[in-house]
Amino acid sequence: MAAAGAASANAAETTQTLQLPTLTADLAAQVAQSADATQQAAANYELQAERDAAAAKAAKQAKADLAEAKKKAEAKKKAEEARKAAAERAASRSTERTTLSASVGSSASTSSSTATGSAAAVIAFVKAQIGDAYVSGGTGPNSWDCSGLMQTAFKQVGISLPRVSQDQSTAGTQVSLSNLQPGDILYWGSAGSAYHVALYVGDGMFVGAQNPSTGVVEKPLSYDPPTGAVRVL
Repeated sequence: MAAAGAASANAAETTQTLQLPTLTADLAAQVAQSADATQQAAANYELQAERDAAAAKAAKQAKADLAEAKKKAEAKKKAEEARKAAAERAASRSTERTTLSASVGSSASTSSSTATGSAAAVIAFVKAQIGDAYVSGGTGPNSWDCSGLMQTAFKQVGISLPRVSQDQSTAGTQVSLSNLQPGDILYWGSAGSAYHVALYVGDGMFVGAQNPSTGVVEKPLSYDPPTGAVRVL
């Protein structure tokens, strides 16, 4: 009986000893599986984070691209509007110049030969300078710029004109180009900001210091129709 009991006890111990490695292996497998799952989950989280970051970057870039596209479209629109406005202004100036040329050609019929007194003296002076050189800042006696010639011409009859064309264009009474008289000062550009002046001498002609290429010349009004005129005599 004692031997039988001992054998039973040994058998029970043997059974328990054999079960422990199985439990340990299962546990190890579970731990490994859990670690793999954790690692996979971490990898999934990292991948998702990268995807989220890429999506956010793409969205930001798309927003920037859209803003840039809108900016370029607006700039293109403004440029097109400016181009159209410039074309309209150019067409308007062309029409005005054509009308002006016809107007001054048909209406400015006063002859310089009828000019008397101060007007005749001023006209005689500028005509005597025809052929002289054009020099910026020139006030004679053999070279002139446009306003220097006008200032010196009117000085001959005791009239003191401002030095520059901008001021000369407002020095007297504004007159219509269809009602010019010999001795009127013609100007190009706006009154007060004119860039060129010359003297109307009658018969649809003017004398002025034009540019370095031509010097002081006599030309018809149709050569370069002026913008306006002032009368100081």
